[in-house]
Amino acid sequence: MIKFNEMKPGDFVIAEYEGQRRMGEVTGVDNESKLVGVETDVQEFWYDREHIHPISLTDESLHWLNFTKELQTDGSVKYKKGAFRLWIPAPDQFAQLEIWYREDRRIQPDVHYIHQLQNHYLQMTKIPLTRDVLV
Repeated sequence: MIKFNEMKPGDFVIAEYEGQRRMGEVTGVDNESKLVGVETDVQEFWYDREHIHPISLTDESLHWLNFTKELQTDGSVKYKKGAFRLWIPAPDQFAQLEIWYREDRRIQPDVHYIHQLQNHYLQMTKIPLTRDVLV
């Protein structure tokens, strides 16, 4: 379950309805009723917080977001999207990551899921992290 205050429009999450889980994008957050609007490949719907699940930060999820992967000579891995960088000390070691954008460098931020990365990315770059390809 995701903390309610972490969810922002544009965040990618997994929404559950009648036992089926689908990836979708947050379209709105209703603070009063504690509901989250999510658009999936089927429809847009409002979900209770307990039916919203995070997407783990993995090599596959970063590839899905169109990050470019670079294997470093020291065994570490750097992911790039535009001028934004994400570094991990070894393949699949996302617990010890660093992120940076120009002069803003964050060492071991509390980022374990895609929506958390999206929130940091927005704070640092002032633009939302989407699946768009950046050059």
